[in-house]
Amino acid sequence: MSELLNYILNNEDAFRRNRLPSLYSDFTLQKRTNPDGYAVNIAAWEQALTKAAKRGYTFSRGVRPRSGSIENPKESKAGRKKTDHLIIRTDESLLRDLELAEWGRPVALGAVFDEAMRKRSMIPLALYKASETSLQKAQWRLIDPAALSPWNVVSWGVRQLKGIVIGPDGESAPNLQVQELVLVENLQEAAELIVKKATTNSISQLDQIYSKQSFIEEFASVLHDATELSDSDFDVLLLYLSRDSNAIAYDGKTIKFKPKDKTAEITPEDKSIASIKTLISTLSKQVKSLEDKIADLTASAKTALSNKNRISALSAVKSRKMVEHNLQQRLNTLAQLEEVYSKIEQAAGQVEIVQVMEASTGVLRSLHAQIGGAERVEDVMDELREEMSKVDEVGSIINEAGPVFDESEIDEELAAMEKSDHEEKEKKEAEATQRNLAELDSIKQASDETAGQTQRAKDVDSQLAHSIDKLSNMTMEERPLPAN
Repeated sequence: MSELLNYILNNEDAFRRNRLPSLYSDFTLQKRTNPDGYAVNIAAWEQALTKAAKRGYTFSRGVRPRSGSIENPKESKAGRKKTDHLIIRTDESLLRDLELAEWGRPVALGAVFDEAMRKRSMIPLALYKASETSLQKAQWRLIDPAALSPWNVVSWGVRQLKGIVIGPDGESAPNLQVQELVLVENLQEAAELIVKKATTNSISQLDQIYSKQSFIEEFASVLHDATELSDSDFDVLLLYLSRDSNAIAYDGKTIKFKPKDKTAEITPEDKSIASIKTLISTLSKQVKSLEDKIADLTASAKTALSNKNRISALSAVKSRKMVEHNLQQRLNTLAQLEEVYSKIEQAAGQVEIVQVMEASTGVLRSLHAQIGGAERVEDVMDELREEMSKVDEVGSIINEAGPVFDESEIDEELAAMEKSDHEEKEKKEAEATQRNLAELDSIKQASDETAGQTQRAKDVDSQLAHSIDKLSNMTMEERPLPAN
């Protein structure tokens, strides 16, 4: 079983064992008799293939070599599998990868790709590259029958050919055509992740400038950590970012992310910055490789000495000296480049600061123009003071026009009110004092009564105790004799 089929069977709920007979059958016959079942099967295959491509499983053996490609199509330098994630190739090998021993090959897979192209969730690669229309526009999602576009012409030709070779639509599944299709969902997701990563992690504007090589190295595993996007994926992705989402400026070699709601063009300075960044990255990798080689040669020399092989040890030490010399040269060059890049970054920051200050100067100039200068402000303040003084004058006139009162009468009336308030207060204090004295008298009287009652109780107790003592002291002789 291929990696592709194994992934689909283990990760897609729609590919349960009881659903496989329907998915592998010629369900195109259901398009008229059972439209819902037909739509479910189409959606299941489309989703499964799209998700499998996102994980790098569309080809179990990796990307097949294309003409002009000199890279290893199976693995990258980092050891990760390099395969298509945004493009799927519909050919015989895909059918073999999806073949099941029990149910054979999916008969209606051609219908799946036809429906996907009709919905524009998958687009022929050649057509996507040749089109001048952005994928974001409605033309990509809705076909205008009246428009004589290349896509409509090709679609009409395919329908005519199907009618001649296999009969009218709906009678049997269309044959699987050999072509490469762009997976729109994966393309859009990869673009969004790249833009988010590039803009979030950037500190300065220089961080958003890449050479094509550094861009590929930075975002190769954006969809899946264990696999890398292929060269064809990056060609489509860069076209989408520059033409469709307008997130970058791209001239074939240099990539520059655009600020939001702004336009940006590739300048000669951007190309130089991208070249320096690429060279720094390359030298850093060379330094790491030379350091590893020095460690290996040192270990080889020690092993040779332990084995009493002096010639091999001397050869290893000599080779290590040469590598150390090369390493020192690389380190010196790298230090120089990093210093140059640091100065460029500093200068770019200064340019940005000056631009902000210049813009701020323009804002202040505009505001000062609206104010009219210091003389106009002084005139406004003089006018304001004059108007405020007029308000005071008017107030004085209004106060003079009011009724006139005798001040002595007002003082006498105020004194009478104070005297009345004072007498009322003294009266209230006297009443409060009388109430307090009365309460004290009643408390004292109650206390005296309680003391008298207590004394009487003590007298009664004393008399009772005396009587008891007398009775207890009586002798037997004093008691009367009992009668006979």
